Formats: sequence, structure tokens, C-alpha cells
Amino acid sequence: MEILWVLIAILMIGFVVVPFMRRRRGMIEQVAPGHPDAADPANYGFVRQEELDVRMPGPDQDLLDVLDLVQRTQDYRAASQLLAGTEAEGELRWQRVQAFAGAASLELQQRPGGVSEAPGGQWLRVWRAEQPKDAGGAAVHAEFLVQQAWRTATPGTEEFRIIMEEAKSACADAALLAPGDPIPYIIELSVSRGLAYPRPEFEQLWLKILDRAPAHMGAHLAALHYWCEKWHGSREQAYDFAEAAAARAPQGSLLAAMPLFAVFEHLPEVNLVSGFYQSEVVTKAIHGALYAVHAARHDDPMLAHVRHLLVFFLVRGERWAEAMNQLVHVDGHVGALPWTLSSDPAAEFAVYRALAVAGYEANGGSPATLPH
Repeated sequence: MEILWVLIAILMIGFVVVPFMRRRRGMIEQVAPGHPDAADPANYGFVRQEELDVRMPGPDQDLLDVLDLVQRTQDYRAASQLLAGTEAEGELRWQRVQAFAGAASLELQQRPGGVSEAPGGQWLRVWRAEQPKDAGGAAVHAEFLVQQAWRTATPGTEEFRIIMEEAKSACADAALLAPGDPIPYIIELSVSRGLAYPRPEFEQLWLKILDRAPAHMGAHLAALHYWCEKWHGSREQAYDFAEAAAARAPQGSLLAAMPLFAVFEHLPEVNLVSGFYQSEVVTKAIHGALYAVHAARHDDPMLAHVRHLLVFFLVRGERWAEAMNQLVHVDGHVGALPWTLSSDPAAEFAVYRALAVAGYEANGGSPATLPH
């Protein structure tokens, strides 16, 4: 099996083509497209790679409709109305703030402006100018600055620091406009990582979030980065943070999946051996995430995030049927970890999906046996 992962890794480096697989006595192997024995994800109703939506982890038609309207008309008012009608403490508002900020940031990247062309994302500038007291617009602007820092500057440089300091100030402005809203402080978690807040300052920020939204999954994922080995903590501190969150998770909360995200953040850079993904620490984290998914509300906005990460780990652990059970819930949207770390999220997702289908069929599965 290890040689298969080596071949897939080589393929994924170039993202040239999604591998086609076939079943063979309980094993899977790569074959050419069109081979009569090739496993075909389309047989399961899965979306074609080129039609996968890379913007979000799962469906939010209201957001998509508003995003389309705002970008088409360059009028911010629909975005303002949508955020005003979205619960402040919930996960959905946080995701929508990220989406609007990301759209403005990408617009600016694609159209930086010039002598004869206005810069992209102009609707966000107009929003802030015309409605300076709008808490939604203030939060989107703060998140926009954070995304600009990570997208356009190198951490540790003066340019990065300047943008992050501006983002920190914007977070403070947003917090003043909505004292009970956790989102300005959640946005600041990314600032704390970029500006390397001292531990006491970070913990003070975290307490402000816990006071407002103690079970906010998005906030916990943002805070986890600070505690990771590659930033300002260690593997042990990240695991401790994730396990503590899981231990105090209320019934039905996806916080029980936090240890799986901590494991993901500390994966070896090169590890193609499936045995690692069947180890005790990974298996325990997977089971916690599976339990969380089973207990969560079907409309929990963070559910798709957990399912996407489960697909990654279940495929790596060769737990094909369980991977397929997650895929039927998230297929069509790929705007989540781990796919978004790739330069081509749709291609990355499609590789794992093809492996899941092939492994499922190699062990006797078929479209008829897959529960929906």
C-alpha cells in the first residue's frame, strides 16, 4: 500500500490528473481513465471535479446569492442585511464574515486598480464609509485586513506587521460597535498569532471569547493555531488545549472533534505510511470526531469542516466505507481543511475521493450498498 501513496503523492505534486482506480482482490491500483474496471465516483452521484465549489465547506445558499449580488452590482447593502439577520454568537455569522472578507480580498488581488480601473473590493470601502457604525461591516473590514496580511505579506516583515497592527485596531473598533459579539475577538486570534502576543495577552483575549461564546468551534480552531508547535506553543500544548475543549464540550457540540484538528496540525511533513494513521493517537482522535459528527445537529455550520477532515484521515487509514459515509454528506463543496492548503483544492479532494471509491469497491462496496 505504501507504494500506492508514493505514486499518489507524485501525482498530487503536479495536479495533472485525478487517478482512476480499480478493485482487485481487496486491493486498489491505478489504471488509465476509461479502463473497464475503473472505479468511477460519478456512479455515486458525486460532483465532477471542475464543478466542485471551493468557496465554502458546505452549502449556504443565502450567502452564495448575496455574494453573487454584491460582486455583480458592487453594492454592499445585501451583505449588510444578511449579517444583521445572522445570530451574533453563532458559527454561521463567523463563516459569513470570513466569506465576505475573502471575496473582497480576492477581488483586490485580481484587480489591484490603476489609472483606468477601480480596485476590486470597492464595495467594502464604500460600506465602511457610508455605514461606519455597522458592526457587520466593521467585522468584515477587520477580517479583510487579516486576510490581506497573510495573503500579501511575509510574516515577520515590516509590511506584515503594519497590516496586522491596522487589523488589530480594526478589531477594537468592531468590538466597540457590538460589545457582546465574539467575532471581533475571534478575528483578533489571527492577529495574536501573527504579532506573537505574549502568553498573558493571548489568554486575556481568549477569556473575552469564552465569556461571549464558550462553545464556539471556529474560535477554538483559530486559537489552536497559536498553541501549535509551528507558532507559539508546542505539540503537547496544542494537544492539551484540544483535549480540554473536547472534555468540556456540551452535548451535541463538535468540540469533541478538536483533538483530530490538533493531530492534523502536527502531522509529519512526509508520512505516507498508512500505519501512522492507524496508530492509537490518531484512532482515538478519529473516534472522537466520529462521535461528535454523530451527536451534532444536522444543520451545525461546522459539521462540514469536521467531515472533510475525517475524509482525509479515514482514507489515509484505509477505512474506506467510513470515508464514503462522510463523502456523501460533503461532496460538492471543498472549501475546508485539508483541501484549502493546496493550490488546487478541488484536485486534492478528488484524489482522496477516488481512493475512497476504489477502496470501497475493492472491499465489496457498490452504489447500492452505500447509505445516504
